[in-house]
Amino acid sequence: MLSSYTFLTALLATTAGVFANPVAIAGPQPTPPPSLKDAVAKRATSCTFSGSDGYSLASKSKASCATIVLSSLTVPSGVTLKLEGLNDGTTVIFQGTTTWGYKEWEGSLVSISGNKITIKGDPGSVLDGQGALWWDGLGGNGGKIKPKFFKANDLTDSLIQSITIKNAPKNSFSLNRVTRLTIKDVTVDDSDGDYATGGHNTDGFNINNADQVYFSGVKVWNQDDCMNVNSGTNIYWTNGFCSGGHGLSIGSVANGSVVRNVTFENTVLEKQQQSVRIKTNSGAVASVSDIYYRNIVFNGGTDYGIIVDQSYGGTKHKPTNGVTIKNFQLKNVTGTVDSGATQILVECGVGSCTDWAWSGVKVTGGKTSTACLNLPSGISC
Repeated sequence: MLSSYTFLTALLATTAGVFANPVAIAGPQPTPPPSLKDAVAKRATSCTFSGSDGYSLASKSKASCATIVLSSLTVPSGVTLKLEGLNDGTTVIFQGTTTWGYKEWEGSLVSISGNKITIKGDPGSVLDGQGALWWDGLGGNGGKIKPKFFKANDLTDSLIQSITIKNAPKNSFSLNRVTRLTIKDVTVDDSDGDYATGGHNTDGFNINNADQVYFSGVKVWNQDDCMNVNSGTNIYWTNGFCSGGHGLSIGSVANGSVVRNVTFENTVLEKQQQSVRIKTNSGAVASVSDIYYRNIVFNGGTDYGIIVDQSYGGTKHKPTNGVTIKNFQLKNVTGTVDSGATQILVECGVGSCTDWAWSGVKVTGGKTSTACLNLPSGISC
């Protein structure tokens, strides 16, 4: 898989810090005498959990451990590895291979929340969702009920680093209500699902109601959006790689949502349905502004290179204008699409797309569109 990654010509090293605040827990009372099994005197420096009961012990003991090491866990079917509401400054480390049993359910397989949390994977560690047990080519549109994988909700001032997810049954990372979160050197590899009845809706990262989220060095092989922002502000993605999915996306943007100040840069995409996309829900009233794609290279779009769709979920090619898209900038966005694909398609509502600036945009292969609607001044298909 990593041979594809050679398309990326430069990676910038980034650092992120999370600071632990020591937490003291009161010792056992003199009476009644505590059992050795259940007593928690002080917060331990490090606790290691493994095997088939490690998931349960980790959840029960989370308040007593400054560092939680999860070593080759086997989580039973229909169970969430739940580490929610961790003490401030907790570190969670995955080692070996963590697996989950099969059951039709919504999930998630993992859920972690808290303040100043560090979540990282040791070298060689893998979170294996065993997606092939669920895959049927339908994703969330029918067939088997498939769990979402990693719910990283309600994280503040936190870091997710060097985690590898393999074969997610459906969506990989759900990032909801997060603030000042750094995601660095994370890999999502659902490439085993690249067949007709395989993975579907295997989004890499879904962002909702987030602020100040920073991605660096992320690599995704999947069958849906590499990353999408449905609602959120101050989102920054750099030095990424995406293969096989639906590109770097804004939306779908639903009624009442705000998406503002989102940057994608220095990223290579290959074999995407489309590489650059904004999609807003038909009939919705919302706001999208200050969207930047810079130094993007793509190769092999099956449907489009660049698309803006303001009729999503409604009548195709009938865009509505309740969602404003203001200050959408492309700079040095270049690539090729497949012979049957469209290079650029823009379908805006009347007056809803304003103040766009594109420079250094070049898409080759495929065909040019004659169906663009309500283009902003200075923009052409």
